[in-house]
Amino acid sequence: VQLQASGGGLVQFGGSLRLSCVASGRISSLNEMGWYRQAPGKERELVATIGSGGSTKYADSVKGRFAISRDDAKKAIYLQMNTLKPEDTAVYYCNARLQRFGSAKWEYYWGQGTQVTVSS
Repeated sequence: VQLQASGGGLVQFGGSLRLSCVASGRISSLNEMGWYRQAPGKERELVATIGSGGSTKYADSVKGRFAISRDDAKKAIYLQMNTLKPEDTAVYYCNARLQRFGSAKWEYYWGQGTQVTVSS
């Protein structure tokens, strides 16, 4: 099982980016998926999550600017980031709670991270 994140880059203050994360491998069920970020010298923090039914949760710092969505047919989640600020600069990681074929255990997987840099 792998999670592949993409879409990061360098953007100016007020700009937009769209992150994607695709899960691959022998996955039988996908439950909650989400995005986290880690800035230099800081701990990893939750950005947004989306449940299997579509319910969403956002960090206060991104509410109204970021939108998370999922496409279960593609085993993918997306993060539309608008009105970006320098404090959004971080490595963004995707995360998924899933079951593999042949296992009843729910497991958490992390993607490799994608760098987002917002210049002022």
